[in-house]
Amino acid sequence: MGEPIRIKSLDPTLRNEVADLMKGFDYSNCLSCGMCTAGCVYSDLMEDHDPRKFIRKIALGMREELVSDPFVWNCNMCERCTVECPMGVNIAALTRAFRGKTAMPPGHLQIIADDHIRTGNQMAVEQIDYDETIEWIEELMQEDLKDPTFKIPMDVPNADFMFGFNAREIKHYPSELQTILNIFHAAKANYTLSSKRWDATNICLFTGKNDEFQEISRPLFEEAERLNPKEIIVTECGHAFRSTRMFARTFWKGKPIPVRHIVELYADWIKDGTLKPDKTRNVLPVTLHDPCNTVRKEGVSEPQRYVLENIVMDFRDMNPNGKNNICCGAGGGALAVAATKGQRMIKAKPKVDQLLATGATIGCIPCHNCIDQFNDMNKHYKLGMKIMHLSPLLEIALGLAEPE
Repeated sequence: MGEPIRIKSLDPTLRNEVADLMKGFDYSNCLSCGMCTAGCVYSDLMEDHDPRKFIRKIALGMREELVSDPFVWNCNMCERCTVECPMGVNIAALTRAFRGKTAMPPGHLQIIADDHIRTGNQMAVEQIDYDETIEWIEELMQEDLKDPTFKIPMDVPNADFMFGFNAREIKHYPSELQTILNIFHAAKANYTLSSKRWDATNICLFTGKNDEFQEISRPLFEEAERLNPKEIIVTECGHAFRSTRMFARTFWKGKPIPVRHIVELYADWIKDGTLKPDKTRNVLPVTLHDPCNTVRKEGVSEPQRYVLENIVMDFRDMNPNGKNNICCGAGGGALAVAATKGQRMIKAKPKVDQLLATGATIGCIPCHNCIDQFNDMNKHYKLGMKIMHLSPLLEIALGLAEPE
């Protein structure tokens, strides 16, 4: 039996502080029914992983208990609990708001935020390294296209779209960026990259520090305002997509700039005949993971399925999927906290079971954050699966690359 709650230890100002951060949250919406905990796939896997207790602690003003509550930073903020809530209470938003009150986030979260503010990208890639990587990709594409005059469009005004991507695609996976640019070239796309502001990610989506969130994302939008594209297209990165859209909706005061996910662009190109993929080039069975930030939070779930149905012979959806999908277990900034590795692998088990149930050989993971988790779980559970983004599968179907 737990310790009794002492009235004198409660701080009634806490609930109003958090409510103000959310622009007037109404705690009476919470019925204390426990459906949020029932909807959380991790509540039975992890100790102290109970969203119902978390929201009640805020409502009661249990400030001291919350400061040391592991739920605050262990929550993956996936919003699976909200799907089950009869009142639609967004516990992920409450979690983020409370995190924003924390002096120092765990792991590398604050270091990443500081690096992004200082250098313009989350991995502190210096300008010379960015320029040289773009130049190197350009040279490889010139060779592949047998066209020494080919140039990656940089700082082109009035393009159809400006492409925002993840610093991983410069620092660790330039071949992934080359794949995407190959597809853009095949579509004869009128696009541009920025020479200065190109990283669409924002780690403060997880830390809850809105002043730093704005400081990180605003320069990307100022660059878009300068170059005047019709829209911003964001790479296969759920948190980059979510944070870019969130900034556009909530904080951007300039000319409205639409933000779309790259899978939406691919779907459009296939529908209108701009791209003509040959699905017989991808014969192995493929399943699809739904990144929480892309699908449940931003509602983009059908374009990626449309693309896969047109580029692979054997597409096998997981169950449940779409807005009911199971988080991979690495959301909420967990990948940037090294101490969570063991916990991440425990949380990966429900997703591992989903993967195995499909019998698929290839896992299509259209998110940089998720794909790192899938690579870890692939090794940890010895699944022997091929883990890929969607873009390489499309590249193969277009005949721009050979199946491995």
